[in-house]
Parts: sequence; structure tokens; C-alpha cells
Amino acid sequence: MAPRGGQSYGFPIYCAAWLPLAHILKPDPPAADADADASPSSPPPPMAALGGGGGEGRSGVPNKLVVAALGPAGEEAALSPEAVVEVKTKEEVPYRMAVHPRGDGVLCAFPNGCRLYRWESQEGDEPRKLALEPDQEALTDLKDAGLQLAVSFSGEGSILVTGGEDGHLRVFKWPAMESVLTEADTKTSIKDLSFSSDEKFLAVNRSSGPCRVWDLLSSEVVANLPREAGEIFGFCRFSNKIDSSNILFITAMQGDYGKIISWNTTSWTRVGSKKITREAISAFAVSPDGALLAIGTIEGTIIVLASKDMRTLITVKKAHLGIVTTLAFSQDSRTLLSTSFDSTARVTSVGSPKSNGTGVWPMLLVIILAILVYYCMQHKEELLAMLQR
Repeated sequence: MAPRGGQSYGFPIYCAAWLPLAHILKPDPPAADADADASPSSPPPPMAALGGGGGEGRSGVPNKLVVAALGPAGEEAALSPEAVVEVKTKEEVPYRMAVHPRGDGVLCAFPNGCRLYRWESQEGDEPRKLALEPDQEALTDLKDAGLQLAVSFSGEGSILVTGGEDGHLRVFKWPAMESVLTEADTKTSIKDLSFSSDEKFLAVNRSSGPCRVWDLLSSEVVANLPREAGEIFGFCRFSNKIDSSNILFITAMQGDYGKIISWNTTSWTRVGSKKITREAISAFAVSPDGALLAIGTIEGTIIVLASKDMRTLITVKKAHLGIVTTLAFSQDSRTLLSTSFDSTARVTSVGSPKSNGTGVWPMLLVIILAILVYYCMQHKEELLAMLQR
């Protein structure tokens, strides 16, 4: 049984991402005899790709990629149980996923290597027009590279980076697959990585040691961000610009606490740190507008925070019945997708900081109170006289 707001798909979900439909679906060409007064067709609902499965054994749980659409407007936010696209991946379980932001396809990391699935979209902006087909020639350099624990395209889609369980970091120009840099460290595996919004920096977290930041223009390390005593770094995410500055957020476990640390990306100094939860952090995301952070835990909890002061806005206990495996904000930063080993995908409406009570209303209240205090001070004698009557 799926938790409230969740949709079950019958297989453990390891990875997920929203789709850039504007770059995937091809609208119908205008008809020569089209009725000029006809109303335009409504845009297709947002869709997400989900990947996972039961692995190599004989569990009977399939390994597959699924594309699901968001339900109709006006209903409780949830993905539809019916798949728009379903691709079975035989004995290989999709473990990590990167969706190209300009519609080039879906890259899946399997236990033995990576494969690219291309979109096959016929004319028409309806979901049923979509299909995914494997491109056997696109990723020859990664075909037998082993398990990649982190895969990502840059924001504009011109760079691809993968981080292996074997500690091998690979950065390529896309789609030419020309090598930009490589680093092999067989003593540590790569846990997570993140591009800055301007595609200049790449942050890499390994299973031990500092967070290393690369300058992709020079292919040199520009910073090694140290851990404090007892910290174990987990996820890393660059934010978009907040108040004209860029921030790198890193999650860490320190003793029994999961925390979020913020770093200035000019001086590479630690500028903030806050303990968030006593549950181990298993997923992390930053909204595209940079205003929100989200963490998922091994106990199935989801927490959404304001990035500016790391104040908790939303907490959903037992959002999932198992480990939260993926978090992804929609492009408008108003919807959070979460997935889990419990086979569910959940959609949580998060709005914006203003809609969560952290916007203009508190400021207006302060202004109104200040005006009342000023008025009382200026008319103190008249008010005292009124009270004595």
C-alpha cells in the first residue's frame, strides 16, 4: 500500500527525474485549413522518468524505465499509475539516471556500465507519442565502465560527468564525448557531484576526504573544502544565484545528526551550517530558483527548507515506507518528486517561500505594528484621556 500522495509502480525505484517536455515533444504542424477561432490545445502534463527494479536475481521484480505523467489539475498532486512509456531493461537494474536538459535522451547507469536511451517523438504534443529507444553507439567509452554512482549533465547540456564506484571521475564534452578531464582514485568511490549554474565549476564528494572543486576551464582543482571533526560528507549541490551570490550546499552526517553546510563560491569559505535531522540523509535537492532545499532520509521523511536561513518549511514524516532514494524539484520549483525502495513515487506541492508564510506577510505585520506604536506615542495624552473616561 502506497503512503498518502504516493503512487506505487511495483518495483524499487532507485532514480528519477522530471522531463524537459518542451525539448522532447514535437507539436503538430499547423494545418492549412485550421479554424482560426479554434482554441489552442492545452499543454501536456509534467512527466517524470523513473528507474529501478529487482536486480539480477529471480525475485520476479522486473528492471525497467517508466515515464509517468502528473495527474489532472485540480486533483491531489500525484503521478498517474498508468505508464506513458515503459522500457524493460532485462537483467540490468537502472541505478542512476541523468536526463539531458535539451532532450537528447536519458542516460542510465547500470551495474556494468552506462547506456543512453533516445526519445522517439512523433508529431503531436500528447504523451502517447513518446517512446524510448536504446542508442548502442552513443556511450562506447562508458559501456563497460562499471557502476557509476553519480551521473549528471550540466545545466545547458554541453558537459557530461560520471563518477564511478571504482573512484574514476570522467568529464566529457557532449555530444562529442571528448574528454575534458579524468581522475582515478582507486582508494575512494565517488558519492556525488554537482555543476555550478555557469558550468564553470564541478564539485565532487568522495567516500572520504574533502569536497574537491574543479575549474572546468582549466581542468584544475581550485578548492578542497575540509570537513570538521566527525563530519562525513554526503551530497553536494550548487544553487542558482541567491541575492547575487552563488552557494555550494553540502550535506554531512556528524554523530547522530544530519546537517547542511553552505560555502561561498568565491572565497570557498564555510559560511553556514545547521543540524537538520537525527535521521541519516539519503537524498538531497536544491530548487531551480535556489530558494528551497529538500532532504530525504533513510526513515522515509522529507524535509523542505528555505535556503537563505535553512528554516524548516515542510516536514512529511513517513512520506515513504522505505529509504528516500531521489528528490527532484520541478522546473518552476513548486513541486517536489521523491522516490523510494518501497516502490513508490510521491509528488509534494511545496509552492514557494512566500506561500509557506516566509514572504511579505510577516514584513507587513512588522510595518503595521510600527505604525501603531508611532501613532500611540504621538497621541499618548489623547489616548490616556480616553481610557480615563
